[in-house]
Amino acid sequence: MIASLSLKSQQYLGNGFLALREVDQRIEALLTSCRSFIDGCGQKPSRSSSSSRNSSRQPRIAYGMAVAAAAVLVLVLLSFSGPLCPRLLSASPSPSPSPPEPVALTLLACATEKGAVCLDGTPPGYHLQRGSGSGSRSWLIHLEGGAWCSTVERCSDRRMTVLGSSDFMKPIQFAGSGILDSDQNLNPDFYNWNKVYVRYCDGASFSGDAEGRAQDGSILHFRGLPIYEAVIDELMEKGLAKATQALLTGCSAGGLATLLHCDDFSARFPKEASVKCLADAGFFLDAKDISGERSFQANFDGVVQLQNVREVLYKDCLANKDPTECFYPAELIKSIHTPVFILNSAYDPSQIRNILVPGSSDPDKSWLSCKDNIKNCNSTQIQILHGFRNAMVNDLKVVQEKEDWGMFIDSCFTHCQALYGISWNSPISPRLENKTIAKAVGDWHSGRRQGVKYIDCEYPCNPTCSSLLPTPP
Repeated sequence: MIASLSLKSQQYLGNGFLALREVDQRIEALLTSCRSFIDGCGQKPSRSSSSSRNSSRQPRIAYGMAVAAAAVLVLVLLSFSGPLCPRLLSASPSPSPSPPEPVALTLLACATEKGAVCLDGTPPGYHLQRGSGSGSRSWLIHLEGGAWCSTVERCSDRRMTVLGSSDFMKPIQFAGSGILDSDQNLNPDFYNWNKVYVRYCDGASFSGDAEGRAQDGSILHFRGLPIYEAVIDELMEKGLAKATQALLTGCSAGGLATLLHCDDFSARFPKEASVKCLADAGFFLDAKDISGERSFQANFDGVVQLQNVREVLYKDCLANKDPTECFYPAELIKSIHTPVFILNSAYDPSQIRNILVPGSSDPDKSWLSCKDNIKNCNSTQIQILHGFRNAMVNDLKVVQEKEDWGMFIDSCFTHCQALYGISWNSPISPRLENKTIAKAVGDWHSGRRQGVKYIDCEYPCNPTCSSLLPTPP
């Protein structure tokens, strides 16, 4: 289950996604260098002599070699993406443009007095990059993801990782990180905004407010809701309160957090401010696994009960359903009033591996290869995946009825797409109706286009779904 991932996998979700973004940045630099070399090699030779005609072969050879080298290096970099990736890249002898300085971590030391602390009691943190020019009064707040912890044991283990303690948090790089990038060409709608990356260290999508006891007698702090409130309060003092535009975003567990807090976030601003939300890879389904059990619901129920998330749930839902049901996005979107954009893959590998086909439902491991790569799935498995996709599309009918909402539901085998330049806006980004994710989100947010609601056809119909797109473990 996502909520019961191994310690190693949870560390990957915290550190590994940051490592994947570093790979993304290095790939961009590599391709830029290769393009410069190719452009130089591709200049037309003089036709004035036979020697120049002979020498014209050299540019073509060099061109082919450069293209081949770029392709090989891109594949090598991506194949090594993961916890060891930063060390591999830093040891590379090939020169490349130096990336911008990483964005420093700001700790909320004073918030500890209000109980706003990580699982281990350390202060929460965020990374702030100031906007400029026309974006100086526009703010983008991103809530980090990284699964959940649903038992005392798992939350205890999580305390010793970046997803449970600020002791392990380091500065991070925004360059090359999709919607956080400051390059106008790569992120035209949000490049010069004030951008904040809020670290996730509570294990319940910034929604819990309780305490527990670990097996060793120490306190477990389930304070996601106070963390969210303390971060937003501090940012309001730093200029967020004067924002003319504000966008709350999040990926995975952070995408769920975005839905949980969207209306509260919007209520903090005057009516004349434009406030919207973007939930990336956070539309988790309440679905049966292939054995017919709702095993993922049991884990969600553990999170809801252990960490006391009732405070963030909508009262109209709680009047008719139990809290665990109200924690699911399909119920949340029925109550949210603020404009929301849903970005998700209908074949999200994280959901396939943890909701549809968790290990407990596949004892003979017949799905192992399929879960690793959708291209390995047989026809029967593909049909089951189509059924999962159709369930998501059905749950999203509510979005179709909301005029100021938007969505981009592709059929690519990937998870979290707004945080990676390769997915957000690149030559191999997924496209629906010939629109990249960056274009679709920008059109929706700015109002340049009405009805930005794109749903892809069934896999494998979309040729823009590249195998190079990032996937979780």
